[in-house]
This record gives sequence, structure tokens and C-alpha cells, in this order.
Amino acid sequence: MKNIYKSLCICLMAIVALNGCTKFDDSINTDPNNPTKASGTQLIANAQLFLPGLSSSPYGVHYPQYLSNTSFTDNSRYVTVNFNFYGTYTGPLNNLENVINNTALDASEGPIANQIAVAKILKAYLFWHMTDRWGPLPYTDALKGSANFTPKYDAQQVIYDNLFKLLDEANAAIVTGNIKNDIVYGGDVAKWKRLGNTIHQLMALRLSKVDAVKGSAEFNKAVANGLMGANTDNLTYPHLADQNNENYWYNSFTRLGRNWFAVSKPVVDYMQPLNDPRLAVYANKNTAGNYVGLDYGLPSSTTVVINNFSLLGSNLRLQNSPVALVTYAQSLFAMAEAAKLGWIAGGDVAAKANYDKAIEYSIRQWNNNDVSGLAAYMANADVAYDATAALRKIGNQRWVHLFLHGYEGWAEWRRTGFPNFLAPAPNNNGILIPRREGYPTQERSNNTANYTAAVASFPYGGTDDLNARVWWDKP
Repeated sequence: MKNIYKSLCICLMAIVALNGCTKFDDSINTDPNNPTKASGTQLIANAQLFLPGLSSSPYGVHYPQYLSNTSFTDNSRYVTVNFNFYGTYTGPLNNLENVINNTALDASEGPIANQIAVAKILKAYLFWHMTDRWGPLPYTDALKGSANFTPKYDAQQVIYDNLFKLLDEANAAIVTGNIKNDIVYGGDVAKWKRLGNTIHQLMALRLSKVDAVKGSAEFNKAVANGLMGANTDNLTYPHLADQNNENYWYNSFTRLGRNWFAVSKPVVDYMQPLNDPRLAVYANKNTAGNYVGLDYGLPSSTTVVINNFSLLGSNLRLQNSPVALVTYAQSLFAMAEAAKLGWIAGGDVAAKANYDKAIEYSIRQWNNNDVSGLAAYMANADVAYDATAALRKIGNQRWVHLFLHGYEGWAEWRRTGFPNFLAPAPNNNGILIPRREGYPTQERSNNTANYTAAVASFPYGGTDDLNARVWWDKP
């Protein structure tokens, strides 16, 4: 009997102890590998890892002739026609779509409304980049997973309209409260809000020749909602002094030992006579102590004495060199052009003010805030604002500012025609500068009907090659 009583007492004591130990209950009933709420901010952070690749590219950097190849020159001769977009759909866009459509995000990582808004801004930015490269793309039918492996292609105009709406939704939804795990802005949603509106502004300007009424309306909406106001607002990807997150150009030059990229002759020939203070950042001097640009699009059989030319600037290819993607100066150049076009008030007075400020903040961005050479630079006749040549000067200076962000510099050249001294490389048999990139070759068999319909829908005709034009690239 004593033993039975003793056993009952032990059991009762254990039950009491277990009921009082809620901490033990929580830990034993929670599987750390299967959280009940999704980490939206970690999905966003994973998508952000793809951002530097939108700029750091051995292809895009050649279209606006920023860099020339010292060897293996196929990229600067436009040999590759078809480019694969599958990784962007299955990687960052899929992650962002999961955030946008998830009903169980973790509010401890920041207001859920803000997590979704940031995901929408990034989604819009990635699709904007993609549609400007390829033209029509899967959009409304995309990102459905196994529900649709053969999505239709939407016209670029339809994609733009949807992206404007997506950015409107993000702007309206943002509330007070930062988010966690943010690589680029440290969770500051006020900066994300300004970024979204600046992307909206730059997208709107793309419509300048194809739909100026729509473009002006969207541009002014973005301005009213609030744009970037300083270089600290720039969308800049911060690489680390770590092999897992290092700068692309560091990997190419230093880790792989490939001195394959010199600053092009068009860049040096334009910047050097003007004593542009950014040239010392963009390019190294050759062994003779001079800045010398390399001819563009050389035949692969050419032997280049690398020491005779200016390689890409050393500070742009450190292991932790950051990559600028959307910038305050870029927004100011857009404001200058909009004023000249009559989209915003102020005419040439406003255009000049924004143009001058854009150059200043471009130099500040590239030269670590050093503006000691600014006054002398602005005194150059080819730099100083001129109402009769305003669009040319804005275009030229924007091209200089966007150095290394090849796809963006290329898009602006296609839209405006400036700089007008970029031309088919004489060494490349007169092959034209590309107007778009070809679709992945797999689409011809994976999504045949929709691929064929997309090619047939090109607004200015053409085939799936580098010479067809996207919607806003009006001849």
C-alpha cells in the first residue's frame, strides 16, 4: 500500500510540475524547422541578393559602350543573341510573390503591410528591368507554379500599366514601422517609399515618345507621392569583404585574374577633354600615366597590350565595392528632362536647376562627396546648361552618371538617342547596337504557342533577335 501511495504522490507532483512549466510546454510543442508564420523579410532579403546582377553584367555593360574587351571580345561584338530569364522568375520573383500572397506573415518582423509593400516595389523593379530587356513577357499568367507552366506573354504596355498600379498600391499601403532582415535600407520603409516613387517616376519617363500624356500623368503622380531627396536614399547594394557576397568585378579581376575589361574609348574621349572628376574613379591610368580608352568591339584575333589602356577603376572592383542601382542624381536628370518637355512647371529655369544639381550629386556619389572640381567642370561649354541643346546635354550627362549600370544606360540611349556619338563599332562590320535581347531558346519548345505569339506582336515588327524594338523604343 505504501508503495502504491508513494507512486501516486510522485505522479501528482509530476503533473503539477508539468502544468506549471509553460516554458517547457512551448518548446516541446514547437518545431523550429516548421514555423507557423512565414518569414516575409527573409524571402525579401533572398530576392535582394539578385539586385547587383541587374547592373554587374558582362553583357549589359557593353550595349552603351561603357567597357571594351581586352580579350574574348564576343560580348562587345554582340555574338550572344538569346538570354535566359528563367532564374529571375523561379528565384527572386517567386520569393516576392510568396510574400505578396501570404496570409500568415510574421508581424514580429515589422508591419505586414510594409513587408508586402516592399515586396511589391522589388517585384515592380525586377519586372521593369526584364521587360525593358526583352519586351513582351509572361506577367499576368506568370508565377503560378504548377498551375500554369505555359504562361501567355503580355504586351509591354500592359506590363507597364500593371507595374504603375503595383507601385501605387505599395505607396498607399506603407505605414509607420520598419522591417527586419533588409539588406539595402536596414529596414527603413520611408526610404523604400521614396524608392518606389522614384522607380515610378523613371518608368513614366520611358513613355516620353510613345505615350506622353500617360507618361506625364504617371510622372507627376510619382513626384507628388515623394521622390528620393539625397544620395543616402540611393538603392545601393552593399557587397561585403567576404567571398559569399563579393563584388562581381572583384571576382573577375582579382579572384580569377581576368583583366578583360578596359574603359571604352567613347567614355574616355568624352570625359577626358572636360576634365571630368569622375574619370579618375571610372578608370585607372595606364603604365605611362595616361587615361587611354580601348577601341570598342575589337575582333577576337586582336592582341591588346593591356598596360597601354585604362582598366576599370580599382575602387569599383574592390571585394566590398557597392553597386548603385537607382539614384538621386538619376531622379534629378529625369526632373530636368521633364521640365524641358513641359511635363512639370518651370521650363528651362527648372530644367537647369535640376540638371546642375544632378551633376553635382552624381559627382558626390562617385567621388565620395568631393566636389572640389565641380565649378571648373560646370564651366565647360559642353557641360553648362543650354536651352537649345538641353536634351542632348541631359542625355550625355545621364549616360556618364549611369556608368557600369549598363542595362539602364542602354535603355536611356535607346529611348533618347543620346549620346548620339555611340555608333556601331567600325571593327565589328557595322553590326548595329542591340535594341533588345532575344528570349531564352528553351521557350521555343517549352512554351511554343505563347512564344510565337509574343514575337508576332512586336510593335515595330522584327524577329526574336537583337534588332527588334520594345514598345517605348519608337523609331
